Amino acid sequence: MKGGRILLLLVCSSVITLGVFAAGPPTCPADLGGKCSDSGEWEGEFFPGIPKIKYEGPSSKNPLAFKWYNAEEEILGKKMKDWMRFSIAFWHTFRGTGGDPFGAPTKYWPWEDGTNSLAMAKRRMRANFEFLEKIGVDRWCFHDRDIAPDGETLEESNKNLDEVVALAKELQGTKIRPLWGTAQLFMHPRYMHGGATSSELGVYAYAAAQVKKAMEVTHDLGGENYVFWGGREGYQSLLNTDMERELDHLARFCEAAVAYKKKIGFIGTLLIEPKPQEPTKHQYDWDAATTANFLRKYGLIGEFKLNIECNHATLSGHSCHHELETARINGLLGNIDANTGDPQIGWDTDQFMTDISEATMVMISVIRNGGLAPGGFNFDAKLRRESTEVEDIFLAHISGMDTLARGLRSAAKLIQDGSLAELVRKRYQSFDTEIGAQIEAGKGDFETLEKLAMKWGEPKVPSAKQELAEMIFQSAL
Repeated sequence: MKGGRILLLLVCSSVITLGVFAAGPPTCPADLGGKCSDSGEWEGEFFPGIPKIKYEGPSSKNPLAFKWYNAEEEILGKKMKDWMRFSIAFWHTFRGTGGDPFGAPTKYWPWEDGTNSLAMAKRRMRANFEFLEKIGVDRWCFHDRDIAPDGETLEESNKNLDEVVALAKELQGTKIRPLWGTAQLFMHPRYMHGGATSSELGVYAYAAAQVKKAMEVTHDLGGENYVFWGGREGYQSLLNTDMERELDHLARFCEAAVAYKKKIGFIGTLLIEPKPQEPTKHQYDWDAATTANFLRKYGLIGEFKLNIECNHATLSGHSCHHELETARINGLLGNIDANTGDPQIGWDTDQFMTDISEATMVMISVIRNGGLAPGGFNFDAKLRRESTEVEDIFLAHISGMDTLARGLRSAAKLIQDGSLAELVRKRYQSFDTEIGAQIEAGKGDFETLEKLAMKWGEPKVPSAKQELAEMIFQSAL
């Protein structure tokens, strides 16, 4: 009887084994059974049934196709892909859970096993590169602790990061590279008072070590930029804060970053990402103008540019267009985190941009800037909490890419038409005179201007023709 059971077990095992080989490469099932759950080297298909996304034009009804983004099409002498330089945010796309301060996670991607292990980190990295290939984007962005788990010590954390970066370098080959990398200096409890502005010297040193390593791996991966987002570089109360000392410490931190960048031969741009608040009450890089002032005060204006996030712009009381123009006219526009907020919600919601008029104004600034290279558009945007299908990752990015592409087309139409530019030129034409030129050259002294005012009498102020400008703008959409 016992021998019969053993024989039956062997037969069943043989049948199961034959079935596995006949089925071909596995596509990780939702229950994470078998080999899917315990191998970081698993190479099955993460997005089965989803083809490579192609351009099909505005008349297409296919949700998994681009209607407006045609990567190779030339607009104003440059290919769309070169105007855009799209990038995928690893943290939202592959680490976003749908959790928020009011509810538990809602997203359980089929490749996840519920851990933050090194093996799981490698599997997410494989999913990242499959997604990049299928969506047709050749850049990605990351925080160090999003792609590799924190260790018990700094040495262990660095070792984990090195192991995942080695895999990423293998997977990205020569055609894909990070648009930028950064260090996550806001989630761990040690950073409750900030990193570079922490009141504790030990935290400051740890933050410096973490940024050093993150800069090294970004450089090793061929990253084009490095970002500083001061998530907790600010204060909750001025009563227990020495603001001047903290700003001085932040400047010394930035100076050390510049020095190390040059030491390791990293030629990418260092970017600061303004945000007014969240999670602190006040963050030192409140908006583009505040950050520009900080850079000028500490002699860093030639070493950094700005990474403007549209949702952060609205939190600071500005439009995204305002922040982009502020950065541009100061020579500081380096990169854009492409997202938007909800006017009915007062916090940072990181939504994909779908408003064509907003996208058009964004692209006007980009065109005026001559493009963003070596920066680009990073989709620092996440699926809504209620969006839980794997296919939704593609639909959201297609929508965001198409919206910005349509914005580019509308902006190009406005520029080629020229009527809006002419309207603006005429508004300031009184300065296109000899005295106007003297004023703009810094030679308009008050005594001369007073004599002119008395000679000319009460000035006649013409209409700004705002309605006409808005009509011209709308006609381009």
